[in-house]
Formats: sequence, C-alpha cells, structure tokens
Amino acid sequence: MSSRGGRGGATRGRGGAQGRPDDRKKKESILNLALYVDKSINVKFAGGREVTGILKGYDQLMNLVMDEVVESYENDAIPKRTLGLVVLRGPNVVLISPTDGSAEIENPFAQ
Repeated sequence: MSSRGGRGGATRGRGGAQGRPDDRKKKESILNLALYVDKSINVKFAGGREVTGILKGYDQLMNLVMDEVVESYENDAIPKRTLGLVVLRGPNVVLISPTDGSAEIENPFAQ
C-alpha cells in the first residue's frame, strides 16, 4: 500500500475542490418561467414541431410539464392532435412564448 492513502482517500478525491470554498457564481436563467405557470404558452421545437398548452411546471434544463396540449407542425404538414398532459424535453426547445402576447424583457447581455 502506498503512503498516499489509496484510491479516493480523504485528502485527495477525483475532481473535488480539495478544501477550497466554492466561489462559482450560481447561474440564473434569463427567462423567468414562473411568470407563465398556469398560463397558456406556445413552445416550438427543433424540427418544426409546435405545441400549445398550459404550463404546469419546469426545471433549470427547460424541461416542461404542460397540460391541455395541442400539437401541430409547420405548414400543417400533419393534422393537429390533442395530447393532454405531457413532459417536454428541454434540449429540443427552440422558443417559448405566451399565447396572449409578449412582453419586453431587459437584455441580460447588455453592459
């Protein structure tokens, strides 16, 4: 056995901070979806799919839970269909907008 303490010892772990405080800034979302919970929104996905429904929940990865969902495609390539309660995966989301209009938000990248 070596004098280093073996694998994963108390003083040396894999990829840990090794005793330093966590100085990383917490990431904030530029879109506050809490304003749209229990309201009707329109979500567009990569590939032309689009859904409209009532936002029930979300997480930091933009995974969405929506109810009363109606799915449609660009140019009405496929007829609309009613899906009901669904979970939508965030990585495919391209656009989220309220169905009752839009509001101007402050540019989070402006200096």
